Amino acid sequence: MPDAAESDDGARAVTTVVVVTGERYEVQGSPSDVEAAIVAASRGSIMQLAWVTEADSGRSIAINPLHVVALEL
Repeated sequence: MPDAAESDDGARAVTTVVVVTGERYEVQGSPSDVEAAIVAASRGSIMQLAWVTEADSGRSIAINPLHVVALEL
């Protein structure tokens, strides 16, 4: 059975996170998974960041949920 972030053909879901500066980050995960991480961080403690994994490099990055303006598929 495929991973939740994987389609039936084995392709990994990638979502683009757009922040207020116009920068775009391609991260691993479906839009709903990425949205859940951002919402959870925004509801957490003051200055809690949303930790996601960059699609190309595999490195972990932290995004301030207050600076997210859009998610793209």
